[in-house]
Amino acid sequence: MTLDALTQSAWRARLTQLVEHARTRQVITALICLNAVTLGLETWDDATRVAGGWLVAIDTAILSVFVAEVGAKIVAYGRRFPRDPWNVFDFVVVGIGLIPATHSFSVLRALRVLRVLRLVSVVPSMRRVVQALLSAIPGMGSIVLLLGLIYYVCGVMATKLFGAAFPEWFGSIGASMYSLFQIMTLESWSMGIVRPVMEVHPWAWAFFVPFILLTSFAVLNLFIAIIVNAMEAHHRAEVADEEAQREAVRQQRHERLDEEMRGLREELQALRQAVERRGER
Repeated sequence: MTLDALTQSAWRARLTQLVEHARTRQVITALICLNAVTLGLETWDDATRVAGGWLVAIDTAILSVFVAEVGAKIVAYGRRFPRDPWNVFDFVVVGIGLIPATHSFSVLRALRVLRVLRLVSVVPSMRRVVQALLSAIPGMGSIVLLLGLIYYVCGVMATKLFGAAFPEWFGSIGASMYSLFQIMTLESWSMGIVRPVMEVHPWAWAFFVPFILLTSFAVLNLFIAIIVNAMEAHHRAEVADEEAQREAVRQQRHERLDEEMRGLREELQALRQAVERRGER
């Protein structure tokens, strides 16, 4: 390895240590919280009228720091930068703030608040929660299919049973599934939908009550069970990794101690042999 390569590797290592330092993360976290406050104040007319220029200046300064941080990470990590999804997430969120919010891209002005989501990538506890939720997605697929099947079957039944009398709620499969979704969330389900339907069809409770028990209290709880299980599995994996790291550190210490002990034994043996040679003389 050439001298230039060694020098480049050394300053990249120092730059990596800087961007990963706890103090740097604390500063970035504080700036994200400050940016969240300024973005919220920009929606308040009185605040923008009194300190609109200051809010824009603070937002620009914070964005400049975020750009410098992401640029430092790109330089420090090199090809490893896009391999971490959190780095890509930070790059996209910060990059949105660099696009000029012209008339054609006026929606990007509202998307600036996405910078607040960088707290998820900065705070380790939030990151663990998101990673656990993402790991739970494959297990939730079968539950989504089951819930969709229940919705379709019940939607067809509700359309045939109540569509003629209540076309606004159950006139089509789409309207029926939307009404059933409202019922599943228990939002105005009794006085808003079920009781008016029971005035025309007194036996309608025999359809709606089992639907609520099946969806609200059974299937939806499976989502919670899978998420909790994924978070527990993720926590166990982290604990196992930390224990493996601690064991590796202990092993390294034991190896160093063994090497030092062997060195001491060799030195003592050499001293003993030197003393014996002197005694023979």
